[in-house]
Amino acid sequence: MYKQTAVIDLGSNSIRLVIFEINEYRCYREIQNLKVVARLSSHINQDGSLSRDGMKVIKKTLKRFRSVLERYHVSDIHGVATAAVRNASNRQDIEALLHTYTDMSFNVLSEKEEAHYGFLAVVNSTDIKNGITIDIGGGSTEITFFKDRKLNDYHSFPFGALTLKQTFITEDAPSKEELKKLHHYLLQAFDSLPWLKESTGTVIGIGGSARNLALVHQHAIDYPLSGLHQYEMSDRDVKSVFERLQSLPLKKRQQVDGLSKDRADIILPAIFVIQTLIEYTNADHYVVSNKGLREGVFFETLLGEMKVESFPNVTEESFYQLSKDYHLDFDHHRRLSVLATYLLRSLEGYTGEHFSNEDIHLLQLGARVFFIGESIHPESRSQHTFYLLTNQSIDGLSHSKRLAVALLASFRNRSLFNQYSKPYKQWIPKQDLSKYEKLGAILRLAYGLDRSKQGVVKKVISDPEQSQDALYLKLEKSKDDYFEVFHAQKYKKHVERAFGIKIELLT
Repeated sequence: MYKQTAVIDLGSNSIRLVIFEINEYRCYREIQNLKVVARLSSHINQDGSLSRDGMKVIKKTLKRFRSVLERYHVSDIHGVATAAVRNASNRQDIEALLHTYTDMSFNVLSEKEEAHYGFLAVVNSTDIKNGITIDIGGGSTEITFFKDRKLNDYHSFPFGALTLKQTFITEDAPSKEELKKLHHYLLQAFDSLPWLKESTGTVIGIGGSARNLALVHQHAIDYPLSGLHQYEMSDRDVKSVFERLQSLPLKKRQQVDGLSKDRADIILPAIFVIQTLIEYTNADHYVVSNKGLREGVFFETLLGEMKVESFPNVTEESFYQLSKDYHLDFDHHRRLSVLATYLLRSLEGYTGEHFSNEDIHLLQLGARVFFIGESIHPESRSQHTFYLLTNQSIDGLSHSKRLAVALLASFRNRSLFNQYSKPYKQWIPKQDLSKYEKLGAILRLAYGLDRSKQGVVKKVISDPEQSQDALYLKLEKSKDDYFEVFHAQKYKKHVERAFGIKIELLT
């Protein structure tokens, strides 16, 4: 049985509708995402009230959303409004409009609630333990600091990309003097938060401007890996994007790959805020989150039923969902993980090569989704596996780890491994590439040892009386192991080639 939940985010710059689908295993996916560029902040009168035209924009947008919601038969709708409504002097009139014009439940978020939802989105979709989130809207900017995945501090500044543009920038791009004034203004704002100066960790960008910054960078460097969530940039990368966009007139800026045309006029102050925060906190790098306020609202709904605020382990949750989405045999993949670990330990003992806990974790993650592409078509299971894992974000995994898991889980032979890794070689150190081939070869052999998926081979142990000419592996089995031995004899050559050794199987 499937349940559908919708979130409407009535923001200062845009109004967005997102629909999520939840299945019987509590696995979820986004099935619709629609945006209207409303620019409500530009409809604020001098007395601080939202104009009649602004009211009309809200009514027209909600009417359009309603027809979509009826198409999907969604009854569980969570509407939230942020700074443009929260700070409007006629807020009560807007709330009356939302309640009378629609039968949707709308909540005008407090500053704390808006910041908290951003935190919920990040902590439930990344493996970052300590971080500073920044969500730059049109009329407000929310900053949080979390430590050990717990929210420590938050603040909402009464400025956003749109209002900063209106206040500090007179032309298409800011002048040196305007940037100087904006920089001074931002430093004063940050200095007002004693906890921010003491905060350490990664700066995580949330929202459209944060995403556009990363997208522009990906296009500029011809980044080959798909997905935006958890994309990492250095402070130098952020500055390079800002300088490039600053040098372009608005019309040319609108044509830059990765930059939304409707955001081209406000992207510069938004990036400058991120750049200044990175500098202010001495952050090691910047990470973009593709999940924000809307996902935070959704996570609160999803996890609230379980009476928890966050997933205990985001990576585990993601791999559980992958196993359900692609109908993987849980017991088979668990056995692959166990057998691969036995093999790794035997190889360490024989070769003297050491593998770290992180390497073992990658091996076990690779086992969890080994040949996941088989669910699409068994004939091209390796190709489908690599494509699937490199063309979707996996919450809890950085881009480098996701690429590593893809190379391990798709391993069939050295030739294909080299073919898959070729476009990414400038992003993978040579020693890591060699290590991934070894780990992938181990998984391929483990796959052979459970080829019939009956759990025949229970354990792999190295013969204590080793000779220097070969590694002797003894298979502990529960029944006839014909298929396992047949395929293991074929697949052991990949391990032999990767490690430069000889392997003999004792059955």
